Parts: sequence; structure tokens; C-alpha cells
Amino acid sequence: MNSANGSMLSIDVSAKTTREEGIDDELASFIGGRGVATRLAHERIPFDADPFGSENAVYFSTGPLQMSQMSFTGRMNMTGLSPLTDGLLSTNAGGYLSRNFVDTGHAVVEITGESDDLVGLHVTDDGVTVEAVPHLREATVPDVMSHVTAEHGLESEHVAAIGPAGENRVRFASVMTYDHRAFGRGGLGAVLGSKNVKFLTFQGESPPQVSLPDDVQSTIHREAATADDMMKRQGTTAGTEFINDDFSLPTRYFSEQSFEDVEDIGGDAVEAKKTNKAACSVCAFACKLPTKDEETGLETEGPEFETIFSFGSNAGVGDLVSIMRSNERCDTLGMDTISAGNVVSAYLAANDEFGNTDLVDELVRKIAYREGIGDTLAEGVDRCHEALGVENWSIKGLELAAHDGRVLYGQALSYATANRGGDHMYSATMLSNEYGGDLDAETLDGKPEFLITDENRAAVRDSAVLCDFGGGYVSEDAHGQLLDASYDELLAVGGRIVELERHFNNKRGMDRADDRLPYEIPGFEDALDEYYDRRGWTRDGTVPDERVAEYAVVG
Repeated sequence: MNSANGSMLSIDVSAKTTREEGIDDELASFIGGRGVATRLAHERIPFDADPFGSENAVYFSTGPLQMSQMSFTGRMNMTGLSPLTDGLLSTNAGGYLSRNFVDTGHAVVEITGESDDLVGLHVTDDGVTVEAVPHLREATVPDVMSHVTAEHGLESEHVAAIGPAGENRVRFASVMTYDHRAFGRGGLGAVLGSKNVKFLTFQGESPPQVSLPDDVQSTIHREAATADDMMKRQGTTAGTEFINDDFSLPTRYFSEQSFEDVEDIGGDAVEAKKTNKAACSVCAFACKLPTKDEETGLETEGPEFETIFSFGSNAGVGDLVSIMRSNERCDTLGMDTISAGNVVSAYLAANDEFGNTDLVDELVRKIAYREGIGDTLAEGVDRCHEALGVENWSIKGLELAAHDGRVLYGQALSYATANRGGDHMYSATMLSNEYGGDLDAETLDGKPEFLITDENRAAVRDSAVLCDFGGGYVSEDAHGQLLDASYDELLAVGGRIVELERHFNNKRGMDRADDRLPYEIPGFEDALDEYYDRRGWTRDGTVPDERVAEYAVVG
């Protein structure tokens, strides 16, 4: 099986020491990216660790496809113990960082400990330099990027940075790269903040090699370049009106399921403000959305669909420029737009202030700096909903995505079982078979079996590492050829990754009681039983220790 190549570089920021380790066996067994980082985290982070403690670790990792020149491969993975969900969590970001990361010769970089001073870490193929940066205390992401460029001659594609939200341990703080690309979900930016790491840079000239079939790469790259795909023009906003009209677009903190001003904030409206094409590294699909409002001069990248939902319909905001401003402010301050928008919407619901765009803007800033009510909201919906007097629209502590499980039953089951909570990328069941697909959306019949396959597929995707937009262009056969394994073998690896995540979380006390929804759908408990049975887990949602023991690295 093809896997990422390279060593693991471990950086202890407490002692300011580094250690390089060979992880060939782990890579061979778990591909790279999310898979190998999950394996390492399961073995190296104590099950009782505090997410903000020095014993927590953060793993940056790439997969074998980052050694290619194929479209849909400009992404990389980040894994750690989440301060938002209190469980093991992986997130990934696009842009150009991954190629600069692999140029260092490392497959994984591990950050442990806690620095006494605010630092930046410069990782090269010659070693690591630790830079004291006290003057960057609470600096915004653009200011960090400017510092790195001015002092070190490196542009933003070399940098992973946190903003004030990360330093202030906002539980949904992101890690930003290339200005607008985010390791967004789960608050790993706050983990870096707790370690007093403001940024990392990656630079080198020692990329490891992986043998990949040229004909498969060229076919996929050509199809990405020539495809007439609406998402190349409108990104994920392309489906906004369709979802609103035919399914559900959660509105006014989930109290309604369609938004009257959807045309003002949907795909056509976003495309009208798009200034040019943009892409991730070596990708010909070019789906990114550089946008500008000519009247105000506001420029940002996006917003994508989930931000249209979180700061738009869910906040009762029908003003696209306001959503663009919220998007830009979150990128600048370093926060996940889904969680930030949902927690802002919860506050608007509590105070009957839906549509108040000035208040939205004020709240985003207050959250990042934990000022006033922002200190409460920075804890996330799960921890602050009682104080606000609103319903808890989160799962496992993670704020819900837009795809509404009240009408998409398979997606609801996916949210409940996902090890990282209410996230639409852990398994995109709605895209695969519920938005006009093979299975009826409002039933759970056949969904547990499908969900398991899709969760395993997503784990392989995140380990390779492959953009989800590549799913329509990289077939099962192409997956097998690229990774030199049968698709069934790859899905088996994906299953082991999911089980390692679940086992880690079980050891932290999570079980069936955490696989809950904030609403009821018929047949849910039976479907959950079937899901556990098919996984080989207990009916209380736990992975038997002996199953994980079977996953010893085999090389």
C-alpha cells in the first residue's frame, strides 16, 4: 500500500528540544494524514489528558498524495485532543501549506509541552528554530503573516498561525494558513494557544518520494480542469437555494427551516461578488471564492455555504456583505465560522436580536478577546446554552452544520455517531444518497450500513489526503491504483481509524449517551443498535479493547 514517506519530528516546546523518529510501520499501516496522526495520538496522548494541558499534543501530517502533482491534493491534516468536544479530533485545511510541509522531509510534526513565552517555530529540513515573539501577543492572523514575510522572507503559504482567539483559548479557535484557509473545526487553535505557539513555518528542499501512477494522475487532473461544474464558479454555495427550497436551511437558530432572503445570500449572489478564480496547490478545479464588495471595499475569500448558514440564515441576516464581514473577521481573529456563527445565533435567539448585523460584528470581536458576554460565548453552545436560556444545538460539544438531520435522517445518524460530533464532513451521507440520491431522505432503512462505508471512505480520504470535491473525479478504482491497494483493503484501514478515535474517546468516558441528537427521528435507537452491531462494538457504543489490540502496527 502506498503511504506517506518521511519521519516524525517531535518538538517539545517546554524544553525547546526536538527529536526525529522513524514511523515507517505506522505510515505503512495507516497511510498518512488523519490515519497516522490518529494512531500516534492514540498511543502518545494520555487518555486522561487536559486539552489545555502540556500533555496534550498536536499533530500536523500529510499523506502520499501530497507528493503528487494531481488536482484535489492541496490539503493536509491536523489532529489533537479537542477543547470543544473533549475527544480526539482531526481537521484539515487547503491552500499551499502541504507542499511546503513535505519539503521538510517529515511526514508528521508533533508539538508537545507548553512554552513559558510566546514563540514561533520554524521547521526546515535542517532542523527547528524557536523564535521568541512577545510582540505578537494577540496579533491578528494577517499581522502574523506580515511579520513572517518581513523577518523571514516567507509568504503565507509557508505559515500556520493562530489569532487572538487561539491565545485566549476560545474553544473553537482555528489554525489559519494562506490567510483564509482554516484547520477550522474543534478548537485546535486554542490548543496551540495553550502551548504558547503563535505560528509555525515550513520550508525545505527534501521532499520524500512516492510512486504514483502517472496515467491516473493525469486523467484526474485533466477532468478537474475541463469539467463544467457549478462548484467551480460558486464553491459550496452552489446548492444554497436548492437546499432551502427542497430540504431545509436552518434559520433563526434552528427555529425555522427556510429563509425568505435566501436569494440575497446564495450562490448567485456570492458569484456576483467573485473577483477571480483561485485554487489550492496544483489544483485545476479552482473552486475558491475571492470576493469583494465594491461599495465598501471589503475583500475576503468566500463565504462558503456553511458560513452563509451560520452567519446568514441562522442569524436571520439576509445581507451578504455582513456575512462577508463576519467571514473575514473570523479568519483575521482565527475562529471556525460554523461554531462562531452558531454561538452568535444562540445569543441573538436569547435576546430577540435576529438580523442585527452591528451586534453580530461586535459579538465576533468580543468572543475572540473574551470580553464581556464574549467570554461566555467563547465556551461554545454546549457550555453556554443554559446561561443563555436556549436549546443546545450541538452534538458532542460541536456546533451543528447546516445539513438538517430533521429531514435528512441518514445525516442525523451520521452526526450522532461521528467521533467529532455534529460535523458534515465526517460522513457526507446527505451528499451521497439523500439530496436526490438513491435512498429516501426521511427514513433510516439501509442507512447504518451505508454510513459505516461512508465513514470509512472519509477516513481514507483524510489520510491520503484528498479534497472531498475530488470524490466525483477519483473513482474507487483510481483510489486503489493511487494507493496500491484494493478499495476493500482501504475501507478496512478507514474502519480501524474510526475505531481508534472511538476507543480513545471511550477511554475518556464517552459512550452511547453521547451519540445523541437535539431532536427526535423515528427509528433512531434501532438504527444506532444496527450501526454498533455492524461495527462490532458493544450496544453502549464502546469499542472492545481486544479489537484495538488487533491493530498493532504490522508494517
